[in-house]
Amino acid sequence: MKAGVLALQGDFREHAAMFALCGAAPVEVRRPEELEDVDCLAIPGGESTSIARLATLYGLVEPIRRRAEAGLPILGTCAGLIVMARRVTDGGSLFRLLDIDVRRNAYGRQTDSFEADLQVEGVGPVRGVFIRAPLIEATGPGVEVLARYAEHPVAVQEGKLLATSFHPEIAGDPRLHARLLELAG
Repeated sequence: MKAGVLALQGDFREHAAMFALCGAAPVEVRRPEELEDVDCLAIPGGESTSIARLATLYGLVEPIRRRAEAGLPILGTCAGLIVMARRVTDGGSLFRLLDIDVRRNAYGRQTDSFEADLQVEGVGPVRGVFIRAPLIEATGPGVEVLARYAEHPVAVQEGKLLATSFHPEIAGDPRLHARLLELAG
C-alpha cells in the first residue's frame, strides 16, 4: 500500500517513518501527480500558514479536496488538523474537510509544549505530544470524538478523515497511522 505524506513543510519524515513501521510504502507528496497514486494521506504538523501557502503555490488544494471527497483516507496532526478544519476562528481554512471549529496555538507558545497520556477510542493509551497545539472548539454532528484532554476533543474522526491536536508521530506511535491504513483497506 502506498501511504502519501504531504511533504511541503513540517515533520513529514516522522510520518513517513510511522507508515514504514506499519509496512506501507511512504510516498512524499509535493505535486498533484504524486497524490494520484497514494491510498491514503498524512498531513503533518508544522506551520499551518506555511503549509497553506505552499499547498496553494503547488496546486494541491483542489486535488486534495477532490481526493478526500472521493473517499481518500486522510490523517492530519496539529497543523494538519488546522488545514483540514472547515472553520478556523483565528485564520482562514484551507481544505475545509472536517466539520470542526479550530483555534490555532490555543495551548500556548512553543515553550508551553507538553505531553499527556490520552485514551484514544479504538486505539488505546497514547502519549500525546502537544506543540503549539490547536484547540477543537466545536464538532459537527457527524464528527466522532476519539479522545479528550481537559474536556476538549483532541482526536476526532469523520468518515475516513482522522485528525489530532497532538503529534503521535513525534511520540513514535504508529497506531493512528495503522488505523488510517485500515480505512484505506
